[in-house]
Parts: sequence; C-alpha cells; structure tokens
Amino acid sequence: MDNIAFENDEISLKELIIKLKEWTAYLFSKWKIIMLAGILGAFLGIGYSLIKKPIYTAKLSFALEDEKAGGGFGGALGLASTLGLDLGGSGGGMFSGSNLTELFKSRYMVEKTLLSPVTVDGKTISLAEMYIKNNDWREKWDKDLKLKKIQFLPNSQRQNFNRVQDSILGIIFDRLSKGGLSVDQKDKKISIITVEVSSSDELFSKYFCEGLVQQVGNFYIDTKSKKARLNMNILQRQTDSIRSELNGAITGVAVANDNTFNLNPALNVRKAPSVRRQVDVQANTAILTELVKQTELAKVTLRRETPLIQVIDKPILPLFKERFGKAKGIIFGGFLGGFLMLIYLIIKRIVKRLI
Repeated sequence: MDNIAFENDEISLKELIIKLKEWTAYLFSKWKIIMLAGILGAFLGIGYSLIKKPIYTAKLSFALEDEKAGGGFGGALGLASTLGLDLGGSGGGMFSGSNLTELFKSRYMVEKTLLSPVTVDGKTISLAEMYIKNNDWREKWDKDLKLKKIQFLPNSQRQNFNRVQDSILGIIFDRLSKGGLSVDQKDKKISIITVEVSSSDELFSKYFCEGLVQQVGNFYIDTKSKKARLNMNILQRQTDSIRSELNGAITGVAVANDNTFNLNPALNVRKAPSVRRQVDVQANTAILTELVKQTELAKVTLRRETPLIQVIDKPILPLFKERFGKAKGIIFGGFLGGFLMLIYLIIKRIVKRLI
C-alpha cells in the first residue's frame, strides 16, 4: 500500500512538472505579445504621469497648553463657591486626548473653514469656491441652470443653504476627510498636534490648513473658557450696577445735607432722608467691595481657563510636492500591462481547453 501511494505521489509530481513546463513554453512562445502589452502599458504610464496633477501637502504643527486648577488658587475657588459663585474651576475633559484631533475632522469645522474668506488674484472668495475652481466643476455646471447659480460666498450662513449646496459641501468634505486631511498626535504625553492637508492646488492646501487650525482653535478656546467668561460678565454687570447705585446714594446724601443745612437741632425728622442715604452708601460700599474682589477673581479664572495654542511650524511656500514621475509611470505601466496580458493569455488557454 505504501508503494502504491508513493507511486501515485510520484506520478502527481511528474504531472505537475510537465504541466509547468507546458505553461512555461506556452508563455514564452507569446513573449512578443506580452512585451508589446508591456510597451503599451509603459506609454500609458507616461501619459498618466503627464496628465496627473502633482499633490501639494501643507503641514502645520502646534502646541496646546491647557492649565489646570491647582495650588493655592484652588482654595480661592473653594471660597468663591461658598458664596454661591461658580467661577468655572473645573478644566473638563471634553477635548482631551483624541477628542481634539477628531474635532479637526468634524464636518462642522471643515465646512466652517470652507466658508472662510481668502484672497486669490486680488479677489476675496471662499475656500469652497477655490476648491470648485481648482477641480473645474464650474465648466460642468454651466450646462445646468440650477448648478450654475450656486455660489458659496465668504462667511455665508450655513443654515440658509439649500439641499444642493448641502450636497456639494458634503462631497468636498468626503474628499478632504478621506484623502486630503490628516491630523495626528504622535505622542499622547506631548501636546503637539500635526495637521496635514493635501490637494492638487498649492495655495488651497496652505490656506485650508491654516484656516482649519484657526477655526478649531477659536472654537476650542471659546468652548473651554465659556463658563468662566459667562460668570465674569455677570459679575461685571452686577459691579457696574452697584457702582451706579452707590454714586446715586452719595449724591442723595449731599442733596439731603444741603436741604438740612442750618436746620434747627430740635427738628430731627428732617434729618431722616440724609440718614437713609448714608445707610444706602454704607450698604452699597460693602457690596461693591465684595463684588470687585469676585470680579477680579473671575478675571484671573478666565485667564487660567483660556488655553494657549502656540503654532510651531507653519506651511511655507513652496510646499512639498509629490509627483507621479515619468520613470515611475514607465515601470508601473509596463509591469501592469505585461501582467494583465499574462493573465489574459492564461485565462484564454484554460477556457479554450474546457470548451
């Protein structure tokens, strides 16, 4: 039994070697066709390299400093909380870690950046219009009356857009998020974030990269310091109101004293308005003193809660350019053409034998 199995295996191995020799001889006999396909593929590769636009990549890195509450200042915040005031002492983790990098990729931030103004050839347009122009969409839209009227003006109100404008912005967002926008924080322990934008237009890559960082930075700062800013504004209004009341009370004391000048000491009832005004002055002075303290404390809290975004490297022209070179086109096109012809010949022979 072992000898029979060995002979069967030997026969199978011999058949396999014979088949390989047959296929090798067949493919070698078709070397002219395979070479011709490779040459044709090389020419197509050269043509593609000439047509393909170069890709420009803008790179911007920034450091994020977000100071947290601590030390003796925490005690001051605790004292303020006992008085019923919330000065926004908690730093919060809304944008900590990868949340901030995801904010860059959000549709809201990308679309807000696309509607920001830029100056191109002496004209102020939006980045969305710049993207549309670079991709020659207007030439296609001129044949459609609905699309021909579509405009994306700088600083347009997003909520006023129609469905067509929404879909166009959605297409631009998908293209940028899938292949043109990259946000990375290489080390989680270091708050340095790198933003890269790639497109076929050098100026668009630069402007969009800088605009996106600016939009996200403003949103991040406003959100992180919103609570402290609201409290400071409330305290400031209360301080101004009490100060106005105190000034009025001081004026009222002066008027009452003038009315009771050289008054008969026996007529004490005439002194009542002056005494009431003096009580108002004392009460308002005490309230104003406390409010001024809390307002200054709120200002310090606001400065502490406002994060610092420091740009380290900005995109500088000329940007890094990645081009599909002619040599690469020849090698890639020739290999692909020859490989596809090889597959075609193999499939053709197998089908012919089956038939």
